[in-house]
Amino acid sequence: MSWCSGSRRVVAAAVAVGALQACGNLRGEDPPGAAAGSEAYTRVVNVEVERIEPHGFTRSVDLSGVALAMRDVVVSAEEAGVVRRIVRDKGRPIRRGQAIVRFDDAILRAQVQSATAQARYDEEVWERRKKLYEEDGIGSELDYHQAQYTAEQSRGNLTALQERLARTTVSAPITGILNDRLVEIGAAVSPGTPVARIVQTDTIRVVAGAPERYALDLHVGAAATVSLDVLPDQAFEGTITYVGAVVDPDSRTFPIELTLPNPDDLIKPGMIAEISVVQEQIVDAIVVPQQALVAMEDGYVVFAVEGSGGDVRAVARRVDISVSQRNDVVVASGLNAGDRLVVVGQQGLTAGDRVRIVSGQDGGAGE
Repeated sequence: MSWCSGSRRVVAAAVAVGALQACGNLRGEDPPGAAAGSEAYTRVVNVEVERIEPHGFTRSVDLSGVALAMRDVVVSAEEAGVVRRIVRDKGRPIRRGQAIVRFDDAILRAQVQSATAQARYDEEVWERRKKLYEEDGIGSELDYHQAQYTAEQSRGNLTALQERLARTTVSAPITGILNDRLVEIGAAVSPGTPVARIVQTDTIRVVAGAPERYALDLHVGAAATVSLDVLPDQAFEGTITYVGAVVDPDSRTFPIELTLPNPDDLIKPGMIAEISVVQEQIVDAIVVPQQALVAMEDGYVVFAVEGSGGDVRAVARRVDISVSQRNDVVVASGLNAGDRLVVVGQQGLTAGDRVRIVSGQDGGAGE
């Protein structure tokens, strides 16, 4: 046999041995010299844990709304005239009945004076004819009634002119802040011309549109908390005063309103408000973060850790979910107070894995 033939046989034998070893590794056999299940190949997973402590849980409906003045009134002129005096300017508090502007009233005053004199004369004529007709039987019944009607007509005409004269002064119909004045001195106005805008801000209305899925959860009298971006450290307490009976077909929402006291005028109409309406309150609830849940085909499980020292292992717990709010979930069953819950690293766990607690309330425990 030649040297070349011997070399080819040695190479073929080496390839065959390598192939057999590779097949053995694919079947999961330990490499030569490694004992199956030896400490050098034990699986250890790093996790973070939190200890379960029952506490109160509040489920709420969160909505965005806008703050509005309790009353927002545009005051219009009721009599034609030319503005002659500005009594109160914008930005100042005003009480109901106080004057805002006055019109030129010279012509109406003259008309009132003339109508007053005519009314007095007609009243005297009526009194005389009444006495003569009823006591002395002098005069006709027609003259008697004509004098009576003339006196009444004169009184009515005087009353109408006096009312028109009074309306040459535009007064505040409500108490509030004179937010804007819409006319200037010398402006000629007619009935219906806007003169001023008054807002009542000692009480604020907060208006929001609630999605239709909350139709059974929101009702008049429900407590609510309102917060504002401009006042991040302050919350305002109020109650729902109105719930709409119809869902808007375009937005699929229904309107709600709540009222808030605003004695210091901290809330300005037009501000964006965040509303939280309490739906349910649970005492001593088992609350876990949403990310601690591991979704399975038939529900959810969480992982807790048990053991101490160098032998801390993961235990799978099937849990029943009661309610949730944002990132918090209330667990109805499956966990108990004092359990150490895995909150980071649970996605890579299987039941029985050894774990190393790297941080959390039991940080540093375990291997």
